[in-house]
Amino acid sequence: MDAYLEEELYDLLIFCITNSNETEEIRSKKERFFEIGKELYDDGGIDALENMFFTLNNRVEGEINTDASKYKSWWNGISEKWKF
Repeated sequence: MDAYLEEELYDLLIFCITNSNETEEIRSKKERFFEIGKELYDDGGIDALENMFFTLNNRVEGEINTDASKYKSWWNGISEKWKF
């Protein structure tokens, strides 16, 4: 399941990074990103979020040479411990 979620999160991030003018579409992608984060948190807590985002950021950096760190804040609100 994690591999499927990682791939979906990656696709969402890449779309948002490369299509910054598509505000309505980005809003939809951001909502889905949050939903997946909530699923991850419910299943594995903060560690699951940290591990998944670490993997995502490494892929984004390696494949399109962009830092995805600013998108970490999209999971704010899932837990009081996650504040970016």
